[in-house]
Amino acid sequence: MLRIHLLQQWFTPSDSLMEEMLIDTPCFRRFAGIETMEGRNPHETTILNFGHLLEEHRIAEQIHKGMNQMMSDKGAML
Repeated sequence: MLRIHLLQQWFTPSDSLMEEMLIDTPCFRRFAGIETMEGRNPHETTILNFGHLLEEHRIAEQIHKGMNQMMSDKGAML
């Protein structure tokens, strides 16, 4: 779910579009680690609830800061 959250931050699809992209886009499935979980893609409600949970506990903010720092340290940027 964390990787799906990161994909949403980087590509900004809605929850319903993210669900579709996980079905239709092989590289998204591979990154999220669900390519071998046939028929077990997260529903848009699950994606939405996970995002709300991260925001509610201010975890998303910490994740974004950590990712930005790690990418900066490696000389990469989005």
